[in-house]
Amino acid sequence: MAVEPVTGLDPDRIRSNLEAVRAVAGEVEILAATKYVPSEEMEALAEGGITLVGENRLQDLEAKRERWDERFEWDFIGNIQSRKLKRIIPLARLIHSVASDSAVEQLHKHSAPDTRVLIEVNLSGEASKGGVPPARLGEFAERCPAVEGLMTMPPFTEDPEASRPYFARLAELAAEHGLKQLSMGTSQDWRVAAEEGATIVRLGTALYHEVEE
Repeated sequence: MAVEPVTGLDPDRIRSNLEAVRAVAGEVEILAATKYVPSEEMEALAEGGITLVGENRLQDLEAKRERWDERFEWDFIGNIQSRKLKRIIPLARLIHSVASDSAVEQLHKHSAPDTRVLIEVNLSGEASKGGVPPARLGEFAERCPAVEGLMTMPPFTEDPEASRPYFARLAELAAEHGLKQLSMGTSQDWRVAAEEGATIVRLGTALYHEVEE
């Protein structure tokens, strides 16, 4: 199903939503997911106080950085095609989704001193989702350079509480392996993610649209 681009963004609404999230999430970093935000709408994000954005596709990251480079910090949050990782590394502050042996190989070849990555963990066991199985995390993390933490995407649900066990388990795994960063939580469940120790939440609708109290 095609998803419509996010257009007509209102900087005042974004600022209000951002302040509301910060009031609850505290020191958690707030990343604006911009996969569906056209380049011409990025100005509204900057005016609304957004400083950190996350892109899912290399070509969009390249194009938006070319136009808006100094306005934001840039993370890469999409599925990684290992052959493109060489180009992603110098563009991204943090790469959220390392999950394959081929990506680890590319990191060994191309990572720089300031490269920072998160390992994506598949806690639900869904075949449709990427991520390292928890049982493989230890050996995978030992081989992965520049790793600072973990990321996960629990099964989609309209009930935020259904995500809590996945977030709690990710926090346990991070603690077991001495990792500090936890990228978890999206617009429907970021509050629960923050309660379970998220250091970064990835938000779209919660920042861009009217939010029901």
